[in-house]
Amino acid sequence: MSEKFTKWEDFENELEITDEQEAEIRLEMDLIKATIEARKNNKLTQRELSKKTGIKQPTIARIERGINSPQTSTLIKLLYPLGYTIKVVPIDEIKK
Repeated sequence: MSEKFTKWEDFENELEITDEQEAEIRLEMDLIKATIEARKNNKLTQRELSKKTGIKQPTIARIERGINSPQTSTLIKLLYPLGYTIKVVPIDEIKK
């Protein structure tokens, strides 16, 4: 990928991301956004959430910035004390 792209579509085509990979990326982004919202809805800082969950604050920061991909167990540890959980739903239900 040494050539310069002038259009996003050209760059996107060069990546050759499958539909499944794109869905995975979107899901991870949605989970991270939802986790940040849940923390903010509970009016907690990352440090306060760290104390509640035992997950180190720098780890929470890296997850929220999208640097680290959180494991399911980590997401549950973060969300449960905030009154949230993860739910699997049919794709058709998401598109409504």
